[in-house]
Amino acid sequence: MGFQMHFNIYIDDQTGRQLAKVAEEAGESRNAIIRRALQEWLARRGKPSWPEEVMAFKGMPDLPPFESGRDRLKPPPADPLA
Repeated sequence: MGFQMHFNIYIDDQTGRQLAKVAEEAGESRNAIIRRALQEWLARRGKPSWPEEVMAFKGMPDLPPFESGRDRLKPPPADPLA
């Protein structure tokens, strides 16, 4: 496993009771559950993702594609700082 760091964390009573219950039901230690939760959180952090509903969206067949109107867009205004 390599180098291990030790931390003390403080949680409120309700969270502590919930954690203890889940740990007992899962047959795991509280530390194992906290460690896995932290690993999962860190893996997601910085990787924004769209909700599954958005990712599964395939479009609406009765609407024209968004890009089909691009040729009717006005050109961008001249950049005064360029």
